[in-house]
Amino acid sequence: YTMIQRARAGLAVPSIRKIAGLEAIDEAIGRATEMGRPVHFSPGLGSVSAPATFAAWAFLSHVAKQCAQYDTRLINTNRNYLVHSINEEIIKQSYLEAGRPESYNPDDIRWLSDSQFAYATGTIGIFEREKPAANIMIGYFYAESLLFSEAGAISGAIQIAGTTNTTQLPFFITACDYTLLGDEIFAASAYISKEPVLVGSLVGQDLTKISILVVIVLGLILQNLTDPNPLTKLLNK
Repeated sequence: YTMIQRARAGLAVPSIRKIAGLEAIDEAIGRATEMGRPVHFSPGLGSVSAPATFAAWAFLSHVAKQCAQYDTRLINTNRNYLVHSINEEIIKQSYLEAGRPESYNPDDIRWLSDSQFAYATGTIGIFEREKPAANIMIGYFYAESLLFSEAGAISGAIQIAGTTNTTQLPFFITACDYTLLGDEIFAASAYISKEPVLVGSLVGQDLTKISILVVIVLGLILQNLTDPNPLTKLLNK
């Protein structure tokens, strides 16, 4: 709460380090622009209540603004119809803020299916037909993660992925050029958006983790210095 209030008031809060994958996003969009090929963005299978989906929206806004500025085609595929509706508004607003509302194409924001593998199959078909030069996958992914990554690799796309689902991270790490690991997508979304609530929450959580770790270490030291203690007796021998 304290860090959120400080961020909202414009007061100093600890800075967030930049993650390598963020720079790669701009490079990937620039490469797609040079090649005259589209950028693909997927928020995964998460619902509107999934924390990873909230992180994906910050990335989507950034990607949409960059695509609008470069006049690069952006294809967004969705599995959840509510996420699809929100993505439409985010992309439309991003193009408006970039001063390119005429470049916004609602037909490129696509709801494919609420079935996991029907959605995956539809997205793979888009890779085959549209040949995107950049594939950005940020959100909550399941078994379709490797399918997307392999299809993107076959199309020759630069691939940047991130998810909080630890069971899918090995596939992203293996098949993608850059991978944001777990909580890094939240840190990166706060870094990109500069939203006070996100920045304050992230800083507050990290400070809390540090405080808890310090208490644990101090408690361990005090416990082992207290007599009688089996470990202390063993060390004394």
